Amino acid sequence: QVQLVESGGGSVQPGGSLRLSCVASGSMFELRGLGYIWYRQAPGKQREFVATIGPDQNTNYADFVRGRFTISSDNAKNTVYLQMNSLKPEDTGIYYCNAVTVRRSWWGQGTQVTVSS
Repeated sequence: QVQLVESGGGSVQPGGSLRLSCVASGSMFELRGLGYIWYRQAPGKQREFVATIGPDQNTNYADFVRGRFTISSDNAKNTVYLQMNSLKPEDTGIYYCNAVTVRRSWWGQGTQVTVSS
């Protein structure tokens, strides 16, 4: 069973930055070859895709964060990061880390990001 713990959320002013972390734990077999996806959910809205990084380090981003957010991973630490720059009020929401294989998926508990002046 893979467990994910997100951290790094908080409150910032528009234009500010935050770095979210997602630490995965589990057996070596389970952690090998995982892809990671960051999602977010704003109040009253559906959860939406933000960014993904594959085990081959290929990345992809939602259009609304491209150029502002960067996803990266440190395999030695089993940690995935989401560097968020130039934050906007519409980036407010709970950010969730999702680890996936072809057959399975695990979720973290989420971390709150609030962008407000």
